[in-house]
Amino acid sequence: MKNQLMKTSAVLASLLMLVAFAAAEAQTRAVAVFAGGCFWCMEPPFDKVDGVISTRSGYTGGVKVDPSYEEVSSGRTGHYEALQVEYDPARVTYQRLLEVFWRNIDPLDTDGQFCDKGRQYRSAIFVAGDEQRALAEASKAALETSGKLPGRIMTEILPATAFYPAEAEHQDYYRKNPVRYAYYRWTCGRDRRLEQLWGAPPTQ
Repeated sequence: MKNQLMKTSAVLASLLMLVAFAAAEAQTRAVAVFAGGCFWCMEPPFDKVDGVISTRSGYTGGVKVDPSYEEVSSGRTGHYEALQVEYDPARVTYQRLLEVFWRNIDPLDTDGQFCDKGRQYRSAIFVAGDEQRALAEASKAALETSGKLPGRIMTEILPATAFYPAEAEHQDYYRKNPVRYAYYRWTCGRDRRLEQLWGAPPTQ
């Protein structure tokens, strides 16, 4: 009986340790979701940020469960191409992620982003909870009143909904297909427009 109690206690202690570890792990991870047009192009700037754990391209904001790339591209599902950013809030703030987001989109575009047009390519911040919403709204308001941009900011702030990861070939596309990615980005005029809006990017 004594041995059985000891074994039970050991099991309970192990379970408590696992629960504590999971809780600590959860506190060091948070998620942000941004739509900035082509999700291939949104991965690189966030991957460079210290404190970002991972980025994942996908679809959100629509009505169909688990849509395909072709379905979203048609514009009929209501989804946005979006990026899910997992980050460590002890190392990078949500405010910093918002700064990276703004610097990599055209907030003035009402019809999409750069050469990609349609609702599925419009810019948006998908907020999870009151804190993210307050920070996103404050960031947008500050940008609107800063006089940095020659027009009204059209980027939406929307409640987070189900996020569906895109197909494997779309994840880390810029790493898997660097030549095709660079060609697409250049022909789309993304960097030229970003420089017009924000100035030359800082040297890395």
